[in-house]
Amino acid sequence: MAKKVVATLKTGTGKSFTKCIKMTRSEKTGSYQFKEQVVHNDHIKDFFTKK
Repeated sequence: MAKKVVATLKTGTGKSFTKCIKMTRSEKTGSYQFKEQVVHNDHIKDFFTKK
């Protein structure tokens, strides 16, 4: 089933989206947190610059 989803993302409009993962450090505990989001290719810089 996963192969079918990947194949449709490559051929359809899924090419214009990217999964971004940003690592931030928590102020309280000092541990790392990961923020994941699927972002349009035009808005990748905005995702990484905002907090």
